[in-house]
Amino acid sequence: MDYTPTRRPKRRHKKKTAQTVTKVILFLLGVVLGILLCILQKKIYICSKSKANCYLQTTTTERLKALNNAKIPEWVDRQFIAIDGSSRNGTELGGMNDIVIHYIGNPGTTAQQNRDYFANPDSDVSAHFVIGLDGEIIQCIPLNEMSAASNWRNRDTISVEVCHPDESGKFTEATYKSLVRLTAWLMNASMLDTTHIIRHHDITGKDCPLYFVDHEDAWTQFLEDVKNCEP
Repeated sequence: MDYTPTRRPKRRHKKKTAQTVTKVILFLLGVVLGILLCILQKKIYICSKSKANCYLQTTTTERLKALNNAKIPEWVDRQFIAIDGSSRNGTELGGMNDIVIHYIGNPGTTAQQNRDYFANPDSDVSAHFVIGLDGEIIQCIPLNEMSAASNWRNRDTISVEVCHPDESGKFTEATYKSLVRLTAWLMNASMLDTTHIIRHHDITGKDCPLYFVDHEDAWTQFLEDVKNCEP
């Protein structure tokens, strides 16, 4: 009987082809999975577990919009001063890039006294927020408007003035805690990180806020406290 094995090689060829296709598919799936893992790891690296420490790569306009859409905390007392063309001229912010920390420079005065001074017709200065000696927080200017506190950076910053009991400019414990809390909330609401928290000193070289200029370690600790705060 004449036997010619012509079909078996074809079957082996088909099986080998199927194995090759399977290997290619598995390889491509591995590549895709690897890319997804890299993206996820990068996202985790950029964004820490705390939302307050997550800096989203957004535009200055988007950050301002996010800030203005955020609900003002109940621990903030809103007492807007009137539009007078000076302390509050009603000009809208051009964007949101930094949070600027100041000190009042008038020892022993309260948040209410300084807010009322901003509202005085003879005043040409103001801040979005004033923090008092007992930790009280007063908002003086809407977050979509320019304050009159940070020189040429008024156009793209939120300003925070802080009261202090003596000439050293050091804040009380209650004042400091409120400053950390408010700054963390502003940072989180505007999708920034601690590199966007600056001193008035960093804009003009002025000794403001004095204690944080004289004590760089205290400023570094403040930024760390803000970073770790859940407002």
